[in-house]
Amino acid sequence: MRKFYQHSLTILLVISLLTFSGCASIVGKSSYRLPITSNPNGANITITDMKGRTVHTGVTPTSARLRSGAGFFKKASYTVTFELDGYDTRTVPVHFDLNAWYFGNVVFGGFVGFLVIDPLTGAMWKLDTKYVNETLQPKVANATEPTLELLNYNTLPDSMKPYLVEIR
Repeated sequence: MRKFYQHSLTILLVISLLTFSGCASIVGKSSYRLPITSNPNGANITITDMKGRTVHTGVTPTSARLRSGAGFFKKASYTVTFELDGYDTRTVPVHFDLNAWYFGNVVFGGFVGFLVIDPLTGAMWKLDTKYVNETLQPKVANATEPTLELLNYNTLPDSMKPYLVEIR
């Protein structure tokens, strides 16, 4: 009778492991911390997901926790936008790739881990971008755009006064 209980317990444990686990879920994770820096520091950052929703805002240097999955069998992707007065706005993509541990389900997680657990939790994806470090470029005035400059007649050089046209 004791042998029966030992076998039953072993079978129950194996079934539980196969049912409630996925290999990438065991070894990997469903969200990742992404360090974000800029040169110069103090840039405002906005992270948006693939649907355009803001998922994080902050000021560099900072870090954000990003989910790896975007739905069943869908990997997440994000964009980090850097904004700082006097500098050009920069946008950097953040990508996720297939986690190699996902294929460990063939041995450890079984079909339930392969087809349900890891795709549902997002653990089948891993962060491809380890960190974001962006060097911001100072804004440069565009010389090709026409500009309008107002001048005072009294401070105008005498050499330019003959070219003036009176407007009534």
